[in-house]
Amino acid sequence: MEKGKENKNSLSFIQHLEELRWHLVRSAAAIFILAGVAFANPNIVFDKIILGLTKPDFISYRLICEFTSKIGSGVFCFDSMPFEIINMKMAGQFSMHIWVSIVAGLIVAFPYVLYEMWKFIMPGLKKEERKNSKYVISVSTFLFLTGVFFGYFVISPLSVQFLGTYSISDTVTNRLDLSSYISTITSITLASGVLFELPIVVYFLSKLGIVTPDLMRNYRKHALVVILILSAIITPPDLSSQVLVSIPVLLLYEISIGVSARVEKKLKKEAE
Repeated sequence: MEKGKENKNSLSFIQHLEELRWHLVRSAAAIFILAGVAFANPNIVFDKIILGLTKPDFISYRLICEFTSKIGSGVFCFDSMPFEIINMKMAGQFSMHIWVSIVAGLIVAFPYVLYEMWKFIMPGLKKEERKNSKYVISVSTFLFLTGVFFGYFVISPLSVQFLGTYSISDTVTNRLDLSSYISTITSITLASGVLFELPIVVYFLSKLGIVTPDLMRNYRKHALVVILILSAIITPPDLSSQVLVSIPVLLLYEISIGVSARVEKKLKKEAE
């Protein structure tokens, strides 16, 4: 009798793994299909998006120029980029074409991937948890895409403009390798998308009892230091850029405290 129960449990576990496999297969299929669409449109993905950051008339450069001009600086105003992008490897352009297409597919397919993961865990959730999880998916998608846009339109232009134009001597010409340039843009963009998921991460950690609002309040100063360090790493070494990046992350941290407090209050209510 016990042996039969063990076989049943083992079969159930295998069935769960099989179900998870198909959710992952569908997610991967969506990513690669959208990656194929991106691969077939290099004029949009590269000329207008990736390499758009190398053009002085890029919208972020124009807005930053107007802002800095109003405060009397105008440090980000320029007519041309004093660097050129070159390819140093035989298969460099083809490899970057594939890599960027996959990243584009991942970003666009992100909502569907979340949906597939939700469908997998949904049967094990309670009725109220199922209702709340729908909001989690919507909020996660919104935060991720907001982070991607922030990384692309704010952090990446600042990094390209500063690092691409930085010169230790007039005799040195900046020639950026294609792989280095694209790796910088994609890593910044994806890292920003993941960083903006902080409230969602705090939500689940609070549900597990690992994070509490009091803990986050007590370590607010430490979090501020960490955020400033991260801002200094991913942005050019000037104060205005670091402040510009730190503000939304600090705001997300404060929102996360509110999320954790709400979860804690709900858990106490359920316990009573």
